[in-house]
Amino acid sequence: MNPDVAETSTSAARGKKTAFAASLAVAFIAAATIAGAWYFQLVLDILPCPLCLEQRYAYYLAIPLGLFVAFITGKGAPRCLIMPGLAVLALAVLGNAGLGAYHAGVEWGYWPGPADCTGPVLDLGKAGLLDNLDKVKVVRCDEVQWRFLGLSLAGYNAMISLLMAALAGWGIAALAGKVR
Repeated sequence: MNPDVAETSTSAARGKKTAFAASLAVAFIAAATIAGAWYFQLVLDILPCPLCLEQRYAYYLAIPLGLFVAFITGKGAPRCLIMPGLAVLALAVLGNAGLGAYHAGVEWGYWPGPADCTGPVLDLGKAGLLDNLDKVKVVRCDEVQWRFLGLSLAGYNAMISLLMAALAGWGIAALAGKVR
């Protein structure tokens, strides 16, 4: 066998193995993060604001898509099918990192947040909400409910999402033959 062909097939196999590991890692990290979010919400009673809930969408996409990309990679799918899946994963979690950074900036007061979770509440009497106000816990996007080492959950979401984007990018680079 020609040594160049053997090296190319070894490199392709190594690229697929890396892509498999990367997509599986993204799915696992996404699942662990969502489990943590639900733990904070259901066990610790730290309720999510509207921006927190929006940040979960990328995780809900990353779990099944990461598992699907890992599955098709393990079944020997061609690179032309694997790379777009990894690219969608990377773009979704990269966008989520931006949303998490935006939310953290709202919490730190660097910029205003969306009006539906940071604006003033006006005349609740007309909506009949005053009678039920003691039963409702309003969660504002600009108030931090929990911090660890100076970062809020939105800040950790941004970091975790960047990690997942880097993993998906690592898988793409490995498939493209740019990582050994």
